[in-house]
Amino acid sequence: MTHDTIAAIATAPGQGGVSIVRISGTEAEQVLLRVFRPAKAAPLTSHMLTYGHVMDGDETIDECMAVLMRAPRSYTREDVAELQLHGGGYTCQRVLEKCLQSGARLAQPGEFTRRAFLNGRIDLSQAEAVMSLIAAQGDRAHQAAMHQLQGGASSFIRQAADELYAIQAGAAACIDYPEEISEEEAANDLLPRIERLAETIENACNEKAARIITSGLTVALCGRPNVGKSSLLNALLGEDRAIVTAIPGTTRDMITGEMLLGGSVIHLIDTAGLHATNDPVEQLGVARAEAAIRQADAVLMVLDAGMPLTDEDRDLLGKLQGLNCALVLNKSDLPAALTTEAAAKLLPGAPVISVSAHDAASLTALKDYLRQQAAVADHLTLTQPRHLEAARRAAAHLRQAAQSLALAIDFAAVDLQAAQLALSEITGDQVEEKLLDKVFSQFCVGK
Repeated sequence: MTHDTIAAIATAPGQGGVSIVRISGTEAEQVLLRVFRPAKAAPLTSHMLTYGHVMDGDETIDECMAVLMRAPRSYTREDVAELQLHGGGYTCQRVLEKCLQSGARLAQPGEFTRRAFLNGRIDLSQAEAVMSLIAAQGDRAHQAAMHQLQGGASSFIRQAADELYAIQAGAAACIDYPEEISEEEAANDLLPRIERLAETIENACNEKAARIITSGLTVALCGRPNVGKSSLLNALLGEDRAIVTAIPGTTRDMITGEMLLGGSVIHLIDTAGLHATNDPVEQLGVARAEAAIRQADAVLMVLDAGMPLTDEDRDLLGKLQGLNCALVLNKSDLPAALTTEAAAKLLPGAPVISVSAHDAASLTALKDYLRQQAAVADHLTLTQPRHLEAARRAAAHLRQAAQSLALAIDFAAVDLQAAQLALSEITGDQVEEKLLDKVFSQFCVGK
């Protein structure tokens, strides 16, 4: 199946200015010429746009541009052809059907990129970066995907693998020539190198930072009913997402919204007011709110600055101990019953921010705080969950190898080989077909 010719729609469904049908394989040029009639009869020049029409017999389906990219200078390193059509579902689908009738078959999800990987144009981590780039919602996610696509993760993993090969060579020399290199001598040399490599890999596995870059920062707004959480959510988003009334308990379920700050996506969750209630619907909302607070990257505890602290406020503050939390004194435009100084003593170490949901200018300090919470390294080495999991396994095998040196260098060699295999999964140097199927099944069909 990797040698036949495939075709698919490469653009998103729906109406648009341009739609693209992509063809790749040994018969790409022949399939193209069976459906496309150039305005001027002449051989197609590689990597040059040609004007013409897509034909079904004598019927013109569309006026379009076509381009042929001969191997190996193409995305898949095969002959690739593209038809640039007027955007529209019917036209594009009909042109695809003509390509399928003319010798191509429908591409599977991610098959174009899979062929690029199998033909050596990119490694597996770079292939995954393609989908990360497509899915990027903010500047940070885009930068991380580009860093990976340009070989950032690959370079780090290959450097680690090269060091590991050198360590394995040292272990093999001891095993093969025991009369020249004693196990004690080998262990004294290899142990610090193994431990340094394990630490280097572990330091690259910052799962929280990777998740914030790729998926965004999750922030939960919590507090007792009627402290202004929904008004604050609406003010931050700049739209009326949550219903706001003077009636306590208006928000009974979580309301979410997204905003961009400093190139990062911030996911805001307005939770139900936390308080004791006999209402089964409110009880469910409170339970969901508590779960959201525990799972959030950051928590904004909203207090009403115009009212003294209540028992419900104190109960909730007790539940926030140990969490990444900031105290937000809302309604700062009203006479203060709860001062910043008094609030600072409620949750030691938590910043206190005064705002008014009705004054956009007062939100600057709160936005700065959220921007700081989302600030992580611009170019994390590893950002993909699969890469992080494989790297963690590699580091664990290295730690085990360090312990095995005390028993026998043969045992350590087995652990070192397991670590090398884990690293090779990231770049795809050694990978099972099932893993490839899993990776590329997450791609869209035209990519």
